Amino acid sequence: MRWPAVPAVHGWLSLDRRGGWRLKGEPVTHAGLNGFLNANYRSDGDGNWFVQNGPQRVFVTLDYTPLVLRLDVDDSLTAHTGAATGPIFAAYLDEDGNVLLHASQGVGLLDDRDLSAFVGQCRADDGGPASDAAFVEVMGGGSGVVWHGLPLQAIRHAEVAARFAFRPRPEP
Repeated sequence: MRWPAVPAVHGWLSLDRRGGWRLKGEPVTHAGLNGFLNANYRSDGDGNWFVQNGPQRVFVTLDYTPLVLRLDVDDSLTAHTGAATGPIFAAYLDEDGNVLLHASQGVGLLDDRDLSAFVGQCRADDGGPASDAAFVEVMGGGSGVVWHGLPLQAIRHAEVAARFAFRPRPEP
């Protein structure tokens, strides 16, 4: 059976900074719908993220990054979809104190509720706990903070989408 031709949908579905789905601006609270959205969320070759709904693509407007990552109790990372992130290649800190992690699935914003645990895992170059001043230094382009062996690097919020080749607001 061949699927009928249906138009793509833009501007209805979004992903917030905590990994919550929003439909026309309202939070999606139905567990089954959340599960469907998570299971069918993917990207195309042009940097757009969408949910495949049968023959139709519902493009997703991103509040920041295509993934939102959560730091689990066992220190593993999980994407908002429930999928394990796999290895982390790089760690970034933007000018507003947001943590971004580059994983095999793509770049993800660390859920702000996990920032305290993340900061607690960071170390200064000398192996001791990283100070607030060290994080400020990184935000300004310096170095001196390490998370799980990865140096925390500065990144500008405005540069994230281009650097990681995704479109926060897919256009028709």
